[in-house]
Amino acid sequence: MARAAPGRRRPWPLLLALLHALPGLLWGHPQCLDFKPPFKPPRPLHFCVQYSDFGCCDAERDAALLERYYRVAENFDQAAYAACASHLQNLLCQECSPYAAHLYDAEDPSTPERTVPGLCKDYCVQVWQTCRAMFRYLTPDEELLSLEGNMAKFCRYLSLDDTDYCFPHLLVNNNLNQNLGVVVADSEGCLQLCLAEVANGLRNPVAMVHANDGTHRFFIAEQVGLVWTYLPDRSRLEKPFLNISEAVLTSPWEGDERGFLGIVFHPKFKFNGKVYVYYSVEVQYEERIRISEFRISPDDMNSVDHGSERVILEIDEPASNHNGGELLFGDDGYLYIFTGDGGMAGDPFGLFGNAQNKSTLLGKVLRINVDNNDHGPLYRIPPDNPFINEPKARPEVYAYGARNMWRCSFDRGDPYTKEGKGRLFCGDVGQNKFEEIDIVEKGKNYGWRAREGFSCYDKKLCTNSSLDDVLPIYAYPHKIGKSVTGGYVYRGCESPNLNGVYIFGDFMSGRLMSLKENRATGDWQYNEICMGTGQTCMFPGLINNYYQYIISFAEDEAGELYFMSTGVPSATAPNGVVYKMVDTSRRAPPGKCRVEPLPVKVKGKLTKFVPKEKLIIKKPTQRPKLRATTRAPTRSRATAAPPRATTPDWLEQLLTLMRNQNRVQMTTAAPRTRAPKPRKGGRAGGRRGQRRRKKPTSAPLEPRNGAVRIMDGNAKGKDGGRVEIFINGEWGTVCDDLWNSKAAAVVCRQLGFAFVIRATKKAAFGEGHSLPILLDDVQCTGREKTLLECSHANIGRHNCSHKEDAGVICSHEDVFETEQ
Repeated sequence: MARAAPGRRRPWPLLLALLHALPGLLWGHPQCLDFKPPFKPPRPLHFCVQYSDFGCCDAERDAALLERYYRVAENFDQAAYAACASHLQNLLCQECSPYAAHLYDAEDPSTPERTVPGLCKDYCVQVWQTCRAMFRYLTPDEELLSLEGNMAKFCRYLSLDDTDYCFPHLLVNNNLNQNLGVVVADSEGCLQLCLAEVANGLRNPVAMVHANDGTHRFFIAEQVGLVWTYLPDRSRLEKPFLNISEAVLTSPWEGDERGFLGIVFHPKFKFNGKVYVYYSVEVQYEERIRISEFRISPDDMNSVDHGSERVILEIDEPASNHNGGELLFGDDGYLYIFTGDGGMAGDPFGLFGNAQNKSTLLGKVLRINVDNNDHGPLYRIPPDNPFINEPKARPEVYAYGARNMWRCSFDRGDPYTKEGKGRLFCGDVGQNKFEEIDIVEKGKNYGWRAREGFSCYDKKLCTNSSLDDVLPIYAYPHKIGKSVTGGYVYRGCESPNLNGVYIFGDFMSGRLMSLKENRATGDWQYNEICMGTGQTCMFPGLINNYYQYIISFAEDEAGELYFMSTGVPSATAPNGVVYKMVDTSRRAPPGKCRVEPLPVKVKGKLTKFVPKEKLIIKKPTQRPKLRATTRAPTRSRATAAPPRATTPDWLEQLLTLMRNQNRVQMTTAAPRTRAPKPRKGGRAGGRRGQRRRKKPTSAPLEPRNGAVRIMDGNAKGKDGGRVEIFINGEWGTVCDDLWNSKAAAVVCRQLGFAFVIRATKKAAFGEGHSLPILLDDVQCTGREKTLLECSHANIGRHNCSHKEDAGVICSHEDVFETEQ
């Protein structure tokens, strides 16, 4: 293919020159002629030996270049061979250079590439003087051959706009060759990775799983209770794989932890067609978590038989938060179930809390056997469960002392040595100080509520706790993040540098993080993960930005790593996106990671995947130093407005950046102390961040029907008080008959609080003598927007006095009222 004519030069080299104009933005950008990162060849190269350790050629390509070398060299006489053979080898082998795409002006897949690599001027003059006739056999580029008699024009034609990449100077360029082939890290040790968008438009995607049946389908679950089937090409089936949205208990309010929370395929799904799900339900006004079994439809391999549901296990939930939600099958074939401690704050249930009480299933890791359950009991107890012989312990308990483990995973083990195989990693969401990562083992106590992270939470329990309590492998304070989302140890094929790295995140801060074990000491080394800046992610199909609220992580059937996040943490907001994590510093050799999915019989329509996100290039700024925050929102609280679903084209942004260098702020890398600085959001182009305050009006507007306020005596309550409601033009109080935490949750949510600490009775905040009693016998499910949507007696009718005025204590944080 001939090089593009000089009169019609494409813009890509110009863009590289523009990038050079941005101080500190450009560093090495290894890229091959197939527009992908370089790799380590599986076997040494015999011709282009200098690229045997890292480059763009495997043994087959190396052999093809050697054959081409012989075809050209057979045209040389003895003198020409002596003078030009080394030059010919140098030129041919630049296809194997880690920077081949730059040498051949091939960074842009939509434009033609050179047939001869770009040469530095001094080297080109040397080659022209002794070997210019060689090019007649090396290239079909007629324009280049027509310049053979003019050295200046010939070498100008072979020059590169980006002189850093010309051959052979790039071989001794320290900026290009330093740390070549390793994960790029910035000056503060933040590993720079990139992303590929996989799915979008999802309503709080809480889980992504595969069936391990060779089809390489993946199934994405939404919090509302729908599971969608995706084919390997990322197209989605129009019909849901599972739809139990009518049964699932959740709500539209941001941060609601209830809903469809987990799904896992039986290890023998290919033969028995069984799928297990974990979701919240309401039974006679009581909230429960339910573990159910479904079978695949006999008529459609992409849909379950909805009539096949069998409830394996139900557990009463005393509060609306800390619902757990993970389901996993271990290598032992048993089903692992991860439950929360029951909710509220500080595990206040019983003398020591649910998590330390082995007679309850809350705050635990459970292990059961669901094999061969078509007849007889729905599940059996594995004979080696650790507490099977303790009379007061539930035999299902595998480990205890968990607060709210949110996302766990089994390590697949090193692809070659199998080292690490079977380790069970979990992220356990903290209370008000620390988040932690645990490795869960049989029979162990993980400390809650005696401990939070490495520190004591309940001082009395902590003092008396066993020295055998298992401490986390890593814990971080709430100035880093306030709600951990557990991840996976990377064991995939495509990004070999990440092998053995445990990657996880934080729901609230939006941080991506990693741990790598030092096998000699057993210590775990922490590195933050940032989105690649400059040219790091400048590969086709890659982006470097994501939505803040990191909900979950996933593996596909081949072991590649993904995560799900959203801009609006609401079960009904279609802002969820699934991202694949990519390391562009090194890829696997071509063909090594190729999979051949088994065919999938599709009934109905397919929706083709259309990516919406784009690469963003911004001028980097110094990341702010760590500083503590004064308020600690948790998984259940959101303070950010949504970003829009798409981002501006990176080329347009780059040109704008050049015009406005002094006003640009970086938005692509996740800052170290706050959420990743958001992208532009909303159709009006406003920034995502704290909600804007409305300008004061000259006269206050009359409240809407159902509006509430809280009063402490005659003063307005800050976060607790007597409940007063506005109905039909007047304020009034609410009687405490049937008043409970679900009704209080409706009030707290209206007032902007995420948590209920207590539903108070008997006029705990004083009697509202000056007001009428407007509501009595209030019964809520907790999902209503106002108390008027709850069941209640007729407005103004009551059989109580102000001595029974109801009240609430609300909180922005999931904490105790007083520290223990």
